[in-house]
Amino acid sequence: MFAFRRRVIALIAAFALATAFAPQAGAQQKTTIKVSSLTLPVIAPLVWNIMKTRGLDEKHGFTLEIQPYPAISAYYAGFATGETDVVLGGPTVFQKLYQEGVPARIIGTGITLADLVIFAKDPAIKSLADLKGKQIAMDMGSAQFQVVKIYALAKGIDLGKDITVVNANFAVARAQLEAGRVDAAMVIEPLASIITKQNPDWKIIFNGAEGWKDVTGETGWELVPAMRASLIEKDPTAPKKLIAALADVAKVFHEETAAADKIGAETTKLPPGVLTAAISGGRLQLSVKPMSDAAAKKSVKDMMELAVKAGFYTQMPDDKIFHVQ
Repeated sequence: MFAFRRRVIALIAAFALATAFAPQAGAQQKTTIKVSSLTLPVIAPLVWNIMKTRGLDEKHGFTLEIQPYPAISAYYAGFATGETDVVLGGPTVFQKLYQEGVPARIIGTGITLADLVIFAKDPAIKSLADLKGKQIAMDMGSAQFQVVKIYALAKGIDLGKDITVVNANFAVARAQLEAGRVDAAMVIEPLASIITKQNPDWKIIFNGAEGWKDVTGETGWELVPAMRASLIEKDPTAPKKLIAALADVAKVFHEETAAADKIGAETTKLPPGVLTAAISGGRLQLSVKPMSDAAAKKSVKDMMELAVKAGFYTQMPDDKIFHVQ
């Protein structure tokens, strides 16, 4: 009888212990947000690596999972197919994906167009207008190409007709200019700062933010964060959490630039000092605002409207493409 009582007491104690350490009913598990990144030393991996290294995901209540891709096409494809939940991309790229049925929801702003520049070697070439009858190397499948074409049209320049375009990704465009095969090259950061350091005699003849402001009054956006609708349905707080973490990354970029540079060098093999040069030079600007900010939403929507007017797309997407939290 005594032995039986001891067994009962032991079972009750074991049950109480298990109950104490078991997950409470209704307790929410931390959301995992899987993001597209790149194996190249460009903006997206810099943003995500700083967020992860600094623990900014955990600070804001989610777990960041980074999925690297070797090429930009795969980078967007991962998001389009649902392999990832979030991607930093061009507003007009999301316009295209949305119209193709991808449930993309733009949740905020990101990298301004100051990141986009065009270099020329010939000191006689001082502006895009000076390239008439000449050649420029640029990625024709990029959102950056659309920005430059829209600007050119506003200035009465038919890019592709008045100026011959040689299709090339950013790294190849730089190589084409270096070899003298073209008269100008379109690149983005951090490649722009690498070029400035290695080729100080090359001149920037076009800056995306300055050009866009000249045409629209706004600086415009090169990259903005978009999230798949399925994740928002699963966790309606996910956009707010990610925007808060991105805002903290922006603080690291602009208030702790040396620390951001160190993380960039360690995680993406970016040469030390390049990220600092991009930020201090005013070309790399991360400005994060949610789509509930009316001015921010309008600035992104304006880019899409100009893309339609320029003939890139036949119609505007509906407002579901914007997630207002």
